[in-house]
Amino acid sequence: MGHKVVVFDISVVRALWETRVKKHRAWQKKEAERLEKSALEKIKEEWNFVAECRRKGIPQAVYCKNGFIDTSVRLLDKIERNALTRQSSLPKDRGKRSSAFVFELSGEHWTELPDSLKEQTHLKEWHISNTLIQIIPTYIELFQAMRILDLPKNQISHLPAEIGCLKNLKELNVSFNHLKSIPPELGDCENLDRLDCSGNLELMELPFELSNLKQVTFVDISANKFSSVPICVLRMSNLQWLDISNNNLIDLPQDIDRLEELQSFLLYKNKLTYLPYSMLNLKKLTLLVVSGDHLVELPTALCDSSTPLKFVSLMDNPIDNAQCEDGDEIMESERDRQHFDKEVMKAYIEDLKERESVPSYTTKVSFSLQL
Repeated sequence: MGHKVVVFDISVVRALWETRVKKHRAWQKKEAERLEKSALEKIKEEWNFVAECRRKGIPQAVYCKNGFIDTSVRLLDKIERNALTRQSSLPKDRGKRSSAFVFELSGEHWTELPDSLKEQTHLKEWHISNTLIQIIPTYIELFQAMRILDLPKNQISHLPAEIGCLKNLKELNVSFNHLKSIPPELGDCENLDRLDCSGNLELMELPFELSNLKQVTFVDISANKFSSVPICVLRMSNLQWLDISNNNLIDLPQDIDRLEELQSFLLYKNKLTYLPYSMLNLKKLTLLVVSGDHLVELPTALCDSSTPLKFVSLMDNPIDNAQCEDGDEIMESERDRQHFDKEVMKAYIEDLKERESVPSYTTKVSFSLQL
């Protein structure tokens, strides 16, 4: 018996499959339209977007306005471009300190720390500056390896008590913020070496508990409202640098000589009328900077050129207090002016260190430019 051969028109089979493909594509299109209108799809999109923002450390305030999430891709692209621009404009030395143990943040679009930071408890350094961040969260106590807290020029108004849990902390810089007090728990950071609280303008005292900081060698509390040298500072036996300039001091304590290791003492822009003779007992003092406008009495030995002490008496420029003739002109803020003054003085002191002697007097001149 021979083979049976079935003969049919191939076009019939093709037409059948083409019909099925068309129906499937129509169903896919209809399903896509349904998902596009579905609330579940919108929620999924927002969830993925929020997750991406958190992964990149973008604060919630940037992408969430009045309870609504802006899921536009342009937002992410804009933030990434800004981040790249800021990164390219950073000083070259920043790369030297960048590592897996260093957290860096800068820019006025930051109003709070990223949520992802809480999980990075291995960090040893925070460098946060020029932001609008007001609060340091209490979970900072989890960062037991922290050595450097560098937080200048933000909007910080309060430091949490939990900062006292950072037993390995070496440096704390909270200069040019809005602090009115320092938590006494900071006295538990017994390994602290440098403390900078300058430029907060409203700070009036330091807690007595900071007397426990026996390892501190550097304290800067300039540009505040201190009326006397804090007692806790007088008990910092290893202190080498003390800047209490631009405050409300009218005299110095008679036991200032307790600071036996003190090498640099900055007192300018205060209302001091005399310097106590106990200053002569500061045998390691090599730099003393005061404002000479109000001084009427001081130990003559301080001005003796035969000693290694560089005594600088600044005569404040009388035009500092002059009012701008045009009241409509916008003057620089007090905080910015204080920061500029410190930078100028820093450069001046660095120059003094390279000289064998200092001028008999120094007149500080200020310039105000109006554009």
